[in-house]
Amino acid sequence: MWSHYLTAATVDQALAALAQYGPSARIVAGATDLILEIELGVRKGIDTLIDVTRIPGLDQISLDADGIIHIGPLVTHNDCAGSALLRKRALPLAQASYEVGAPQIRNRSTVAGNLITASPANDTIPPLLALGASVVLRSTRGQRSVPLAEFYTGVRKTVMQPDEMLVDLHFPAMKPKKARGAFMRITLRRAQAISVVNAAAILRFSGEKIKSAVITLGAVAPVVVHAREAEAFLAGKKLTNKNIQQAAELAMQAATPIDDIRSSAAYRREMVKVVVRRVLSDLAAKAQPQRIPKNPIMLKSPKPTRGSASKSNGQLIDHAVIETTINGKAYSFSTGLDKTLLRLLREEALLIGTKEGCAEGECGACTVILDGKAVMSCLVPAPRAHGAHILTIEGLSRNERLHPLQKAFIDDAAVQCGYCTPGFIMSAAQLLQERSHPTREEARHAIAGNLCRCTGYYKILDAIQHASKVAAKP
Repeated sequence: MWSHYLTAATVDQALAALAQYGPSARIVAGATDLILEIELGVRKGIDTLIDVTRIPGLDQISLDADGIIHIGPLVTHNDCAGSALLRKRALPLAQASYEVGAPQIRNRSTVAGNLITASPANDTIPPLLALGASVVLRSTRGQRSVPLAEFYTGVRKTVMQPDEMLVDLHFPAMKPKKARGAFMRITLRRAQAISVVNAAAILRFSGEKIKSAVITLGAVAPVVVHAREAEAFLAGKKLTNKNIQQAAELAMQAATPIDDIRSSAAYRREMVKVVVRRVLSDLAAKAQPQRIPKNPIMLKSPKPTRGSASKSNGQLIDHAVIETTINGKAYSFSTGLDKTLLRLLREEALLIGTKEGCAEGECGACTVILDGKAVMSCLVPAPRAHGAHILTIEGLSRNERLHPLQKAFIDDAAVQCGYCTPGFIMSAAQLLQERSHPTREEARHAIAGNLCRCTGYYKILDAIQHASKVAAKP
């Protein structure tokens, strides 16, 4: 799929590579969108991928002395969903991040990547636009800051130049006693779904009256838009049921949707009214719901690593070999460097327990543990395995004894056709590393990214809970 895969140890190395290879090069972090687009032929002419996941310090969420929140380019959606700072000072972004994909996707996908992909249906764009965010773009030519309101020029189009890298995302933190914000979306299913409509709202209050209102809408125009008439209407008013209803009606005026596979334009327009009314009703409640579990399931170790580009000595690596550890065993690959991790495991390592169900990050059959995080291996470029530690279904059993999960899946008849089973077991295994006694609801969240075409979820949930009891025994 690509000719060169480079792993950068510093931002300067990444920028130099972008300048050298030009428009045929792309920065990759999560790569959950890019890998799929390359495979489907949506993105053509990409010859070089520049991996920035080993660069230290880019995965931080911080609040500076001026009350500005900074989000690094390697911050994932799971990082945001679990951030106490964002829940307190930027709740709409935390809510939107938790809605993205499933745990395995959120462990890889970055907020920066979501912005750069520039789909008007992307969930983190409306809250960040409402928060007044700006992005910092850097190249070998210099650095510039661009307000998010000026970043988008059309569907999947931005002002970003081919040699630029997004190095920072920042916005003013909300003041808890003076502002309230929320995000909500409408989808065709609860997880692993693209928004039919989404909306974010931030209201700033002076006493009981609204001092200013910001309402942003996604998936209803070529770019994420403001509901300007609704914003102007709410200013100076109390957040009563009557005013909420009127603002929701006015928000429809900002929507210019299209008919597509997910929805008709007429339905989208009506849902704008519904979702804005629901968001504003949330904000009318003094104790607005977080809509994120207090301790969300992440499917990652408490302190996961990003892997190390071994033997790099801080130098840019142009991969001619992948040296990695799979199930505790060292592997070296000189072929398969232009494949996904899924195909590297199956075709080069001959570990066929990891299944290819969709190759689009939709079914979870290819779930493996990469550096302590459950990921969809079909969306991970194979060279990311260099210097990493990977666990597959073959590595769960020890000394020919089944893992408690494997045994429980047999005993509870949680296996039907069996094709999806390795992915379910890997997700559940990481869950048990995260929570020794998960509730049934936590188990349900853990397998949200895994599809069973035989509809065996009840037995699967039974098996996970039974295995947790066995694994906890001395």
